[in-house]
Amino acid sequence: MLGIFDALPGIEVPVGSISQGLAQMWSGAKSEGKPAPDADHAKATQVNFVLHLGLNTDPEDAVRQFDIAVRFSKRYPSRVVVLCPLSKESGQSEMRAKVYGECSIGKTRDDTRCCEFVMLSYPRAARIQLESQVSICLSTDLPLYYWAHRFSQAAKLADYRYLLTNARRVLIDTATAPPDTIGYAWPRPENVRDLAFARLLAVRQSIGQFLSRYPAQAVGGTLGGVTLEHGASLEAEGRVLLEWVNNRLAACGAADYPSKLAPGTTFKDRELALTFKYPSGRAFAWRADFEAGHSEFKADFGTGATTMPAPVKLLSPEAALAEAMFF
Repeated sequence: MLGIFDALPGIEVPVGSISQGLAQMWSGAKSEGKPAPDADHAKATQVNFVLHLGLNTDPEDAVRQFDIAVRFSKRYPSRVVVLCPLSKESGQSEMRAKVYGECSIGKTRDDTRCCEFVMLSYPRAARIQLESQVSICLSTDLPLYYWAHRFSQAAKLADYRYLLTNARRVLIDTATAPPDTIGYAWPRPENVRDLAFARLLAVRQSIGQFLSRYPAQAVGGTLGGVTLEHGASLEAEGRVLLEWVNNRLAACGAADYPSKLAPGTTFKDRELALTFKYPSGRAFAWRADFEAGHSEFKADFGTGATTMPAPVKLLSPEAALAEAMFF
């Protein structure tokens, strides 16, 4: 069966000759008339980026995540190391490597943006050598970002403490991560970012902007409860959005109210709905259909009922990466 390492593009090179493999790859691209980095490419590269494809990643998913990293790198030129661990059943005992590079034109013809990828396939027995090999592949003067994708257990990431402690940001996605991710004792929890939360940037801005037109006391005072319902594929987004809403309501003076996350019984797969309950005549409700790209606000905070439609969308995967990394 095709493994994730074999499914990814690139030229296989000896593990001890990765730098030479990259140089030969770019010289080959130049000889064929393809875009290639110039001598100042090292200065143009902005970040070190480690994409860790966990054991729950299948070949098709690996290619999707690789393509996301390529699109991200077109905006933020990167040196990317892709980790491809092997299961015990693979029967392989040696580390393997591939190199891949791509250049694109930025805002002007002189703005050439290039990314370099190193793929490392390794069995459990070679794990002890991995940190050394990764550090060789990275640019020493650039910040490091680590994205752990579809790992089998959060506890097993303890084996990658070098990445967890040295990365400026550790990126996870609770929509695909194992259950023990929530509540896991990360070595540097202040650096952990959830891509499910990052995808909701435009949603958080829209809800915040709508509610900001009302006095904080009207929104948070005498709040009787909050419910967030979600479609089948947006449970993680619903959970992190509800957490954000509760934090914002606390800033408005709300306290001691029930907060509930629940599947929407009549919802489409990609819908979210947020409802505030009040003992008085006040009301607030928001419902969004991400498939159709529209949402609707309904509110009455004592100054008359308001209904307002609004566009809605989740950030693209590469934009969510940037949001989680840099903000």
